[in-house]
Amino acid sequence: MQRRKFLRGLTAGGAALTLTACTGNAIDPEAGAGAEGEAEDTGAEDTASEEVQAPAQNSSMPSLRWRMATSWPQSLDTIFGGAEDVAKGVAELTEGRFEIEAFAGGEIVPALEVLDAVQQGTVEMGHTAAYYYVGKNNAFAFATAVPFGLNAQQQNAWIYHGGGFEALAKLYADFSTIHFPAGNTGVQMGGWFRNEINTVEDLQGLRMRIPGLGGQVMEALGVATQTISGGDIFVSLERGAIDAAEWVGPYDDEKLGLNQAAEFYYYPGWWEPGPTLDVLINQSQWEQLPALYQSAIRIASYQANMNMLAKYDALNREALDRLVEGGTQLRPYSEEILAAAQTAAFEKYDSFAAENPSFKEIYEPWLTFREQVYRWNQTNEMSFASFAYTNL
Repeated sequence: MQRRKFLRGLTAGGAALTLTACTGNAIDPEAGAGAEGEAEDTGAEDTASEEVQAPAQNSSMPSLRWRMATSWPQSLDTIFGGAEDVAKGVAELTEGRFEIEAFAGGEIVPALEVLDAVQQGTVEMGHTAAYYYVGKNNAFAFATAVPFGLNAQQQNAWIYHGGGFEALAKLYADFSTIHFPAGNTGVQMGGWFRNEINTVEDLQGLRMRIPGLGGQVMEALGVATQTISGGDIFVSLERGAIDAAEWVGPYDDEKLGLNQAAEFYYYPGWWEPGPTLDVLINQSQWEQLPALYQSAIRIASYQANMNMLAKYDALNREALDRLVEGGTQLRPYSEEILAAAQTAAFEKYDSFAAENPSFKEIYEPWLTFREQVYRWNQTNEMSFASFAYTNL
């Protein structure tokens, strides 16, 4: 998919439809679209706007009902709520003609098989984290997060304005799937542990629930890792089948009851500094959609992407206080563990790039973007935070 075509579609849909966010707040879809030096004004946007606007008034537009499989327990109103936000936004933008029903992980297909279900046409859509599928292609990690990678703000900059969307679209195309970013949790916590860990030696033989490349880095440090769906983590941790587990952060972890299964809560989640969640659409189904309905999915996904991050930041602050008051022991990862993990991570990236052309194709420009945005945020964000956060 051409980036300019995608971005124009997003902008055109926004110009035509007087958008409101899924929470009822107005948004400017152009804030997530467009790049420096976009193509000269040829009137294409005006034409597209007219083409998108007209069907909204046309009762002959088809009534559609799609199913969206997700990887999330329905009890998590933030992460499952992102899928619901997409469905709500699409319904609002199409005046109820295009309805999408979100299903919790396991209701239609197992939570970790959403990509397979979308690719095969079992469902029309999905909402998931691409790093669950690194076994198919380790480049999928970039669509979600990689250890010591980009935070949420940087991830969005890379996806929307740094070539990330185009690179990931090419990867998804190999699986007959269209994707749109539709959620971000922000920097995650570093997981729940039944015992304290201070050194790399303390990690040896530890059994931990952790997916994606973060899991592979932990394996390099001596951890035995598992990928377990969110709804099954508590039982595994509480019964001692695993010694540690990570999920998202205070609000969701509290809902899953992980604080009742382990005492020590580590930070930061260096393997997920800004994980993006994706809406996936079967390519054949996508191509059959009217242009208006395609625009509705684009725009609703963008809204969900922005809203989820804001919601997590608002909810996690209070949840962390409750956890600590309830006896949770906060612990930072030691410099020894962080340094060893970062070294192992970039050794893996170099190895993957040497073995997998699609990983290399994404990794090399991503690495350049990372270095540049880190330097910029070191100047602005870090200098501000280092003063403000230590002078509360």
